[in-house]
Amino acid sequence: MTTKASPFRAGERSDFLSRALIGGSEMGLVWVDAVIRSPFTDRAVAVKALVDTGATLTVVPRRIAEELQLPVIGRRRVATAKGLMELDECLGVVEIMGRKAYTHILVSDDVDTVLIGAVALETLGFEVDPVAGELKEAKTYLLQVEDAYGEEG
Repeated sequence: MTTKASPFRAGERSDFLSRALIGGSEMGLVWVDAVIRSPFTDRAVAVKALVDTGATLTVVPRRIAEELQLPVIGRRRVATAKGLMELDECLGVVEIMGRKAYTHILVSDDVDTVLIGAVALETLGFEVDPVAGELKEAKTYLLQVEDAYGEEG
């Protein structure tokens, strides 16, 4: 069961997005079609999400977390534009362009748009192409580190 969620509250845009608009266009912002799923039920919500490479974790509005019944696994202290806050931390699945990833998701009472953070983005194998204003496949690295004595470890 997948439902659609508007990225904005009825008739308004978030303050964050309003400040980000330049000359009426959303220059520099990357929007993607995403699906947020509960890892333990068949509940899912299709959303237009903002890719936020400055955010570590993905953030969803509380109404989406409640609709999906995302399991809260704890609380996390985070730095936001409003200062330090403590947010619920959940487990969820993020799907973008046919790829799915289990990830930690923060729940916010202040954000009305889904923000895709760097951890989900990297787990999904994407990076932002700033010229095209879209996601592209990222290189995934597996590096073996040697210690000071030249031994692998």
